[in-house]
Amino acid sequence: MNKIWFIGAGPGDPELITVKGRRLLDAADILVYAGSLVNPDLVSSSPATWKYDSNGMSLEEMIPIMVRGAREGKTVVRLHSGDPALYGAIVEQIDLLSQESISVEVIPGVSSLFGAAAALSAQLTLRGVSESVIITRPAGKTLQKDKITELSRTGETMAVFLGTDKLEEITSRLAFHPSTTAVVVYHATWPDQKIIRGTIEDIARKAADAGITRSALLLIGEVFSEEPKGHIRSFLYS
Repeated sequence: MNKIWFIGAGPGDPELITVKGRRLLDAADILVYAGSLVNPDLVSSSPATWKYDSNGMSLEEMIPIMVRGAREGKTVVRLHSGDPALYGAIVEQIDLLSQESISVEVIPGVSSLFGAAAALSAQLTLRGVSESVIITRPAGKTLQKDKITELSRTGETMAVFLGTDKLEEITSRLAFHPSTTAVVVYHATWPDQKIIRGTIEDIARKAADAGITRSALLLIGEVFSEEPKGHIRSFLYS
């Protein structure tokens, strides 16, 4: 079968991979995984004969490995962190595989955003507080200009990926009131998970004091407050 499985590994805890993802991982002959972003327990538990860490590999190096395996009838798994649909860079891979007449099926995973919300026992949407969620990232090596300031003017819940090393810059550009609740969640659902609570005004300093410089998610909004103001009981329980 000329097919490759793209699987979301989940946020960190190996038990949070989906049942279908686990089944396919257990059947893999070739496993191409996203380096340290994927829990090593998932990688080591796979019986795949050939395992490749894609960290540092170019598409020109990675695609031929997957194509060759698929054409030989092997079960090829491309294991991404979280959910492949969020900052997973899967479209480039799928395009090149399509050119080789290789089909792809994507198995969704639990995003670190949802892992972080679970760690906080929080809802991302809360009646009377916020009914929308904005997912974004700051400008950097692969993005020339972001829309963080414009998006923050909505006042809705925000989740900022890929910005742990820019927390001070990000928070200085937000249109929220400085006292708005902000949380940094490092390695959501991993054994070394850390939760830093604060406000837009002080969260960058608190995260720096905790030694957090990477692999964290910035969450902004009163849905993350321990006592959200304006919360109205859901109609589900009326």
